[in-house]
Amino acid sequence: MRIGLVCPYSLTIPGGVQGQVLGLGRSLRTMGHEVRVLGPCDGPPPDAGVTPLGRSVPTAANGSVAPLAPDPSAQLRTIRALRDEAFEVVHLHEPIAPGPTMTALLFASAPMVGTFHAAGVSAAYRYLGWGLTRLARRLTYRCAVSPDAIALAQAGLGGEYELLFNGIEVERFASVEPHPVDGPTIFFLGRHEPRKGLDVLLAALADIPADVRVWVGGDGPQGAELRGRYRHDPRIEWLGRISDGERAARMRACTVYCSPSVRGESFGMVLLEAMASGAALVASDLDGHRNVATDGVDALLAPVGDPAALAKAIRRVLEDDGLRAELVAGGHRRAEQLSMTRLAERYTEIYERAAGRGTRPRR
Repeated sequence: MRIGLVCPYSLTIPGGVQGQVLGLGRSLRTMGHEVRVLGPCDGPPPDAGVTPLGRSVPTAANGSVAPLAPDPSAQLRTIRALRDEAFEVVHLHEPIAPGPTMTALLFASAPMVGTFHAAGVSAAYRYLGWGLTRLARRLTYRCAVSPDAIALAQAGLGGEYELLFNGIEVERFASVEPHPVDGPTIFFLGRHEPRKGLDVLLAALADIPADVRVWVGGDGPQGAELRGRYRHDPRIEWLGRISDGERAARMRACTVYCSPSVRGESFGMVLLEAMASGAALVASDLDGHRNVATDGVDALLAPVGDPAALAKAIRRVLEDDGLRAELVAGGHRRAEQLSMTRLAERYTEIYERAAGRGTRPRR
């Protein structure tokens, strides 16, 4: 099939939705499909088969900042690409996000599949509900990556959704050469903002052994304040924004990957990356994290926003080799269950139905 994947967020800025779109495109190509990925790019396209639609603008969304491209030039490029490529099916990720996906929803003539990623709250649903509900009816088929994402989309748009968890390119992470490391290491990667809980992890370091190194990747509005507060702790290495290659290498090398988010996680994709990489996982006990991880099986889940409990869970993993090995093995099994190859197969079935090659879904 000739498939168009449309992403509203800049494909050159790391993010969960962007990673899913690019990974799905690669897996679909290995299955023999012709795939183009359409999305904003703030630099050279990050992968083969990407059509850049212009630069992004940082936009407040869901308690974070999203790299969207709502400007007219990006929309004109989107319309031109849809016309020129003549896709048999168009797959929109976050279909009602301002920019390319909403433009495609308005102008695409091919059958459309929409995948909803966001969870929590949405001002757009609250204030533009009737118009968005009408627009969403153009979708031939609707999917969502978690029960929380279904709940948000149904509350705002109505309709029926198929639950399809995100996927992970297992071999892509498992085959990376680990970053050099000289002792037990904790890795955090994410925006430095309240909802990601970096301040919780840093507060937990008071109860973490002095020989444990901490890698902190990413940047954000809390970054300067947290760097200043913890500038005297020599264990912390502030990495800033890192490439996908370095991200995977550090995932492979760390002893513990920690995700201490306090809210706003729909699926916890980075947890699945850590599992595929062979890191032992410690995370906060959020609904979005439980969509991926099971406490005591493939992760240790600590109470949300509790530095002492988080430190206790991290110490258990660092000090108990048997427990750590069990969590790593469980993580590998979970990653295989949610492989991108399996997800691409599921989406192919949906594309065929959407394109009229099988029974059309009930609306």
